[in-house]
Amino acid sequence: MKTTIILDDELGERLRNQARQEGKSFSAFLADAGRKALESRSAPERRPFQLITFRGDGTYANVDLDKTNELIAAEDSKLYGERSE
Repeated sequence: MKTTIILDDELGERLRNQARQEGKSFSAFLADAGRKALESRSAPERRPFQLITFRGDGTYANVDLDKTNELIAAEDSKLYGERSE
């Protein structure tokens, strides 16, 4: 692909000098720089997913884990105490 870009003189000279130091043509140097810039903007590295299955003492006595309302009530009573009505 052929394209025209406009650079200020100081930047253009710095880029040309760096290309010469690396033994590359100006076009090859700019292409490599563009690729590196795009790679660095890729999706950030994600930490591996870790499933936390329980915390604290584990399960609650006399709580059926298939009945989520009971589990929530047991957790709440442990954290906040028994509710009086």
